[in-house]
Amino acid sequence: MDRQQGAPRIVVGVDGSPSSQAALRWAVRYAGLVTGTVDVVTAWEVPGEASWSAPAVDATFDEEEAERLLVDEVRTVLGQDGASAVHERLVHGHPAEVLVDAAEGADMLVVGSRGRGGFRRALLGSVSQQVALHAPCPVTIVRPDVTVE
Repeated sequence: MDRQQGAPRIVVGVDGSPSSQAALRWAVRYAGLVTGTVDVVTAWEVPGEASWSAPAVDATFDEEEAERLLVDEVRTVLGQDGASAVHERLVHGHPAEVLVDAAEGADMLVVGSRGRGGFRRALLGSVSQQVALHAPCPVTIVRPDVTVE
């Protein structure tokens, strides 16, 4: 998608969870209301990289697979036409750190209230809590039961 000069930039974190799907729909709707652009950001990392024990993962999972899952997720949630109206970014790293970095210069960061994390409030806390504390812009946290028509 072409970036509109001076248009509000909305960043939304997506991880395949119902909350992130609701956040994606909310962000696209909001961007339409403010004539903004949407960056859909997915962070990926292999469990265990952060030096904590995690369940075994498929050794064949890699960046290419993560990219395919992101594209499929956006198309499933927004449809083909809606998917063409957003910019997708896949970034390797911890989700909270990736989203805070992606939100630099953004007008809003949108995340779901619950993601796919294996442990509730593990390590430093949930992604939504961390981005709410550290994001350089306003943050909207969307609950999965939010319906946007």
